[in-house]
Amino acid sequence: MKSATIPSVRVEPEFRAEVEQVLGEGESMSQFVEAAVRACVSQRKSQAEFVARGMKSLTSARRSGDYVDASEVMQRLKTRLATAKRQSTARR
Repeated sequence: MKSATIPSVRVEPEFRAEVEQVLGEGESMSQFVEAAVRACVSQRKSQAEFVARGMKSLTSARRSGDYVDASEVMQRLKTRLATAKRQSTARR
């Protein structure tokens, strides 16, 4: 299969210099851009899957009536955080 190209992107010279400064040893600008695009695609796919799971869960919860109110969840999280802080302080 033939390879395809991703359109080039025009950037300010200062930004290109920043990118060049963070390239790994022996890494080309093209390799960096490809890795960045792949990472972004992966992150967006993960995000879309996360939202889809959340929407499915919401639909299921509404249908069954079996869900926990947000204020209750927040209170539980605050309690857990306070407990963790106390334990962390006690260890010092």
